[in-house]
Amino acid sequence: MDLILLCKALILGIVEGLTEFLPISSTGHLIILGDLLGYTDESSKVFKIVIQLGAILAVCWDYRQRLFKMLAGLSSSPSEQRFASLLVIGFLPAAVLGLMFYSTIKTLLFNPLTVATALVVGGIIILYVEKRAYYPSIHSVDEMRWPDALKVGFAQALAMIPGTSRSGATIMGGLVFGLSRKTAAEFSFFLAIPTMFAATAYDLYKNWAMLRIDDLPVFATGFVAAFFAAMWAVKGFIRFISNHTFVVFAWYRIVLGVAVLATAYSGVVDWSVM
Repeated sequence: MDLILLCKALILGIVEGLTEFLPISSTGHLIILGDLLGYTDESSKVFKIVIQLGAILAVCWDYRQRLFKMLAGLSSSPSEQRFASLLVIGFLPAAVLGLMFYSTIKTLLFNPLTVATALVVGGIIILYVEKRAYYPSIHSVDEMRWPDALKVGFAQALAMIPGTSRSGATIMGGLVFGLSRKTAAEFSFFLAIPTMFAATAYDLYKNWAMLRIDDLPVFATGFVAAFFAAMWAVKGFIRFISNHTFVVFAWYRIVLGVAVLATAYSGVVDWSVM
C-alpha cells in the first residue's frame, strides 16, 4: 500500500469537504493542490469525482429530516411538491448547459491558471455584491417562487467555469435576487444535491473505464475524509453567515488567485496544464 498516496488522498479529501460548500471553489482548490502534490494522473480524475460524492452525502445527512419530509410528502403535500419543483427548476440550467459544454470545459478550462483567474474575478464580484445596499425580501426557502429558483439556477451554471465556486455563484446570486443570507446558503445546499449527484453520475459514466480495484483504499480514504470534513464545514458555515458577511471569503479568493498567477508568471512554480 502506498502510504504517500494515501496521505495525498486524505489531504485532498479534507480540502474537498471543507471547500465544497464555501464560496471559494472546491474544484479550484483540488486542481491547484493536486498539481502541487503531483496527483494529476488518470486515476486522480475519478478520485475527485468520488470525494465529491462524499461531500454531497454529508449534506444529505445533515439535512436528512428535511429531505425525508420532502420525499414523504411528494404524493400528498402541495408545499413539499412545490419545494421539490423549486429544486428541479434550479437544477435545469446547469444540467442543460453542462451537457452542451462538458467536453469543452473539461478540455480547455481545467488548469491552475484558469482557476486562479476565476478565483480573483469571483472575489471581486463578492466584494461588489457585499457593498451594495442589501434589502432581502425572501427570508426562507418556503417563500421562494419558481422565478427565484430559476435565476439562482442560472447563477449556478456560471460555476461550470472551474474556480468560480458553485456555492459562491448560487449564494451571491441569491443575495442579488433578494434572498436572505441564510436562505441563499440553505437553498444552495439543497440545490447542490441534485446538481452534484447528476454531475457525479455523468462523470463516472464518462470515466468508468478508469475505475480499478487497486485504487479502492485511496478512494475510500478520500471519500471518508470529504464526508466528515463537509459535515463540519456546513454546520460551521451556517453559524458564520448568521453574523458575518462573505468579505473574508472574497479576500481569501483574491489572495490565493494572485499568488498562483504571480508564481506562474515569475517562474517560481511551473504549474502544469491538466
